[in-house]
Amino acid sequence: MYYKFSGFTHKLAGAWALESYSPQGLKPVASTEAPPIVFATPTKLTSSVTAYVYAGKNKVPELQKFFQNFFHLKRGLPDQMLYRTPMALTVGGTIYCLSALYMASQTPNK
Repeated sequence: MYYKFSGFTHKLAGAWALESYSPQGLKPVASTEAPPIVFATPTKLTSSVTAYVYAGKNKVPELQKFFQNFFHLKRGLPDQMLYRTPMALTVGGTIYCLSALYMASQTPNK
């Protein structure tokens, strides 16, 4: 015997096999017809290895030169200070965090 959930009574009710496999009146999405053939010609296997053709020239080095020439450290000392101060604070903060973790992991002496 097959069962399905009844949305009206909120209980299981007897059902036919087809209804139990597609509950709540939902029908399967897949069609029963065979799909059309997309490629009618057989595939051709090649024995030679072909190199991948890239979409274009690599522009990253040119953009790096542009960025370094016009933006990065252009004004001398002020840019160096703006760059080195956060780097020093980052290194100092990392050392402080590691030392705090080390002290917290030690047992207190009594």
